[in-house]
Amino acid sequence: MNNAIEARQMLRAHRYGALSTHSKKFEGYPFGSITPYMVDHDGSLVILISGLAEHTRNILHNPRVSLITHDQGDAQIQTQGRITLVGDASPIADREAIGGRYLRYFPEAESYFQMHDFSFFRIRAVAIRYIGGFGRIHWANIDQYNVAPYPLIADETDVIEHMNTDHLDTMRNYCLHLHQRDVLDVAMIGIDCDGFDMRADNEMLRINFAEPVTDAQQARAALVALAKAAKQ
Repeated sequence: MNNAIEARQMLRAHRYGALSTHSKKFEGYPFGSITPYMVDHDGSLVILISGLAEHTRNILHNPRVSLITHDQGDAQIQTQGRITLVGDASPIADREAIGGRYLRYFPEAESYFQMHDFSFFRIRAVAIRYIGGFGRIHWANIDQYNVAPYPLIADETDVIEHMNTDHLDTMRNYCLHLHQRDVLDVAMIGIDCDGFDMRADNEMLRINFAEPVTDAQQARAALVALAKAAKQ
């Protein structure tokens, strides 16, 4: 697996990062803020931010931003995995289209979504700095990081509904054997070319595929392979 895919998988596994914008108030200085984000199918980041927020004013003044996230479960600060994404932020015109997926990942943001002051922005990467651990430091190939449209995107909702209706026990096995979590309530909330996300007893768990998948048939084969591995 190349480091661009590893970087994308790490970004998908996390829920927030430190967003740096160009300060409008203090020209020439960076402004940092903690921001929840969702990685969309193509590898871009989606954020929901208030028009009153300092970072929103900064983005509208200068759309060039950077976001860093790290392996938030690893106490070894110097050697843990981390990603710095450098990109351009732009408003998302159709908030309803992206809102359903975003709220599956952040249901607590429902009240913000209902406020007209909050808007979605998309951050498209132009450069990725990936640190996979000690000695594993790379500028990832951005063409390999960004993902072209693929059929699974249109089938995501159907796959999620199928898994949540017919395969709850299978997903509990995923949690137990792949994450060592014995959970009761579980639901798939998203699936993409790199893997899928589950909400398990109010914790979000990420499971990556061994190889990228592009359609529902490939996703089914990957899910079956994981189910077999979880039983071993």
